[in-house]
Amino acid sequence: MGTPPPPGSPYEEPRIPWTPPPFGQTAPRLAGRWRRLFAGIVDAVLVGLVTSPLTWDNWRVVYDSTTGAVARVPVGNGLLLGVIGFLYYWLLQSFWNGQTMGKRLFGMRVVRETGEPAGPGPIAVRQAVEIVLGSLCCLGLVNLAWILFDRRRQALHDKAARTLVVDA
Repeated sequence: MGTPPPPGSPYEEPRIPWTPPPFGQTAPRLAGRWRRLFAGIVDAVLVGLVTSPLTWDNWRVVYDSTTGAVARVPVGNGLLLGVIGFLYYWLLQSFWNGQTMGKRLFGMRVVRETGEPAGPGPIAVRQAVEIVLGSLCCLGLVNLAWILFDRRRQALHDKAARTLVVDA
């Protein structure tokens, strides 16, 4: 690995400049923050409805209601929840026009920064980063709160995957 080639060199990686949308078309409108919040709540409830029956027996081991004691935390529950959550978001957004049930209900979808459909690769990156940040203390909140201050309303997982949430 050496230094990169000088600008304009024939060995330099090609750069694709941003071009505005064709005449008569407008760039997709960014989805509103409140709609994103409510869509996220709908999706979290749906994932919770699917995962709760699968993990219910393990949680009885964690908390003893008679003594109030907390025993061990079953790590398998967290892994199972993460896998099911990842699959829910990845499968739906990859193969259902960039939408989950919540996004469809609130009229939004995930696209690449160029406005093209995101596809399975960027959606996988987006969800993996969201799960990793969400599992680390406080970073999940920072990730989600990022859209409050970002001009393009991107959370950190959107920035990592180079995606936007836009009106459908």
